[in-house]
Amino acid sequence: MKITVVGTGYVGLVTGACLAEMGNHVVCLDLDPGRIATLLRGELPIHEPGLLDIVLHNTRSGRLAFTRDVDHAVAHGRVQFIAVGTPADEDGSADLQHVLAAARAIAERMQEPRLIVNKSTVPVGTADRVRELVAQVLRARGLPTLAFSVASNPEFLKEGSAVQDFMRPDRVVVGADDPQTAQTLHQLYAPFMRNVDRLIVMNVRSAEFTKYAANAMLATRISFMNELALLAEKLGADIEQVRTGIGTDPRIGTHFLYAGTGYGGSCFPKDVQALVHTAREAGQELSILQAVQAVNERQKQVLVDKIVARFGADLRGRRFALWGLAFKPGTDDMREAPSRTIIERLLALGAEVATYDPVALAQARIALGERTGLRLLDQAHAVLEGADALVIVTEWKEFRSPDFAYLAATLRQPVIFDGRNLFEPADMHALGFEYHAIGRSAP
Repeated sequence: MKITVVGTGYVGLVTGACLAEMGNHVVCLDLDPGRIATLLRGELPIHEPGLLDIVLHNTRSGRLAFTRDVDHAVAHGRVQFIAVGTPADEDGSADLQHVLAAARAIAERMQEPRLIVNKSTVPVGTADRVRELVAQVLRARGLPTLAFSVASNPEFLKEGSAVQDFMRPDRVVVGADDPQTAQTLHQLYAPFMRNVDRLIVMNVRSAEFTKYAANAMLATRISFMNELALLAEKLGADIEQVRTGIGTDPRIGTHFLYAGTGYGGSCFPKDVQALVHTAREAGQELSILQAVQAVNERQKQVLVDKIVARFGADLRGRRFALWGLAFKPGTDDMREAPSRTIIERLLALGAEVATYDPVALAQARIALGERTGLRLLDQAHAVLEGADALVIVTEWKEFRSPDFAYLAATLRQPVIFDGRNLFEPADMHALGFEYHAIGRSAP
């Protein structure tokens, strides 16, 4: 099948590459000249494990191409995926300007029937707006009878495992208002579901809502555990043991029950915010999700609160080593990363901060800029020298089994603030460390 994907961010690039991997002929369109130049050089503008190999294989085979030529892109694909960004607007709503611009560009150029698929995360009712816009443009062009359809196909990709999520989906949600549209998308996704058909067809508005509902639920679980973690500390309980106790209940499960420094990234913060905004426009308050947001913002401060409790509010003359900048392991995404809040506050209190991340240093330099007292280093051990304590923010695998003897010998004081509960408190105390974790009382 001939496919066009508008947008080469996380969603668009993964979608285009994986569809090409299954034998489709895919053209990925992006108006950013730097991004397209990067892709044409055989490089990726994002960090996503396994993606580069698929991109290189399919570009060499001729099944995957990248272009800034809108005319060529619209003419190519029978199915046109819109996978552009929908950042949060000032009022918390999703900014749809890029989605609507993509729809207009398609409508202004299409000469044959097209299936337009919203892959971007968009508020309920966006497909209706796209349909109205395309029909309006076609009427203005004198082509009111040119057939087209609009569908919703929300993505459920996790940064760091997006390729695996696409190639082996646990579900494919399709919002379609006619059987032919659903059949076309079923044909497109069938190669990814040979063992079990996981396609779920629903009306378009329900599909749009499903994406927001899923992210809101996951964000709620994270904030729920973070709030319980703070109480566990006060009561002398261990949130990790509590997590095990409740996670074995099949009605609850184990996923997204880890206490930490709060959620970040490109999805949860803006999607929860957008859903709250949508509800207000509909005359309803989502009290639970407003609390989820408040808890998450507070949780980003918890590690610094622990540092202040230990070293005092005046941190001038103090230096801290910080491991992990990306909002989660497996990605270089710094959007809404808890590390940004932690670093900002430490610097504001007068501290010096030396940081390390396996893949996010380049993005961190862009996000954090040049700051007095901040150093971004490319070796985990280098940030430890002269530091009063180690602060762990992102749970990269290489942080799970460090050389504790080297840590103790290199730090000014054997103090660790662990925002991801990587170690057992009793083990750390036995090794001579002063260990401050999240929701875990000292033995």
